[in-house]
Amino acid sequence: MGPKQDPFVDNAHPIGKAMESEDKDGKDASEQANTQTGGDADRLATFNQYRGLLFSVAYRMLGSVADGEDMVQETFIRWQQAANEEIRSPRAFLVTVITRLSINQLQSARVRREEYVGEWLPEPLVTGPESDPLGALKVDESLSMAFLLLLERLTPMERAVFLLREVFEYEYEEIANVLGQSEANCRQILRRARGHVGEVRRRFDASAREHSDLLARFLKATRSGDLQGLVDLLAGDVVLHTDGGGKGIALAKEVHGADTVARTILDRMGRQVPKEAVARMANINGEPGFVGYFNGKLLSAITIDVRDGRIQGIYVVTNPEKLSRLPNLPSAPH
Repeated sequence: MGPKQDPFVDNAHPIGKAMESEDKDGKDASEQANTQTGGDADRLATFNQYRGLLFSVAYRMLGSVADGEDMVQETFIRWQQAANEEIRSPRAFLVTVITRLSINQLQSARVRREEYVGEWLPEPLVTGPESDPLGALKVDESLSMAFLLLLERLTPMERAVFLLREVFEYEYEEIANVLGQSEANCRQILRRARGHVGEVRRRFDASAREHSDLLARFLKATRSGDLQGLVDLLAGDVVLHTDGGGKGIALAKEVHGADTVARTILDRMGRQVPKEAVARMANINGEPGFVGYFNGKLLSAITIDVRDGRIQGIYVVTNPEKLSRLPNLPSAPH
């Protein structure tokens, strides 16, 4: 018996014929004619043009920087190996490959997450021109911890359809070709996905200034042990999410309610977080957050979800494996 075939992507697939139209983000008919011929340098230049888009798709699909980068690398290998006649449209070819690879990877990851210690959260990603892993990363509310955690409610196929339609604004015909589904089926999958995550776009309406202000007040209240001040910042149904992966400071499960969350944060901080720990503000997953350090080493990444002027969700990642790609301790602000 031969090796098991990838159900979506194998060496003989006609991916390049899957989609001739481009997505709405930078469509350009001239790209159709500038890459099907030429040597490795031309192929590399074209691939680099779409690296940011490819990582944007893979990271949102998988919630992992490491897995996202792996999917980009695997897509590059298949891009290099593809015959010219397979590539009707470079963007279509590349997005199809990475989407299908990500679906397969997510199906495997779901099995591993069943054995994960405690709550699983996406790997935090520091965003900004100097920290973009692969260049030109699409940054919007769909990159936030809250949004990515909502996507965990979806099956891999639902997640792919939802992201391609709602975030990357693909037409149903394009989505159908990427996923090898009918347009009618893609519409049905999207309806089902929307039902699982709700009207997510309405949730992410806080301004950057409001978000930063609440984050600064949150940090001040936790440092000073101001219980009432902390409670006043939290929505009544606030949820505290922590991910230590069995290797960092974390809770066994989510904590709900303003008073309980505030007391839990102050109690755990007082007993387990070193007093010498320092925090540096950073843009995490496209939103204001902060990274904690102890003795110059990474300790945590914290972001908040803001709605109606209150903190609706708190996301704390302490698993060292998920912090390894965050920046080292920067100099103290002046």
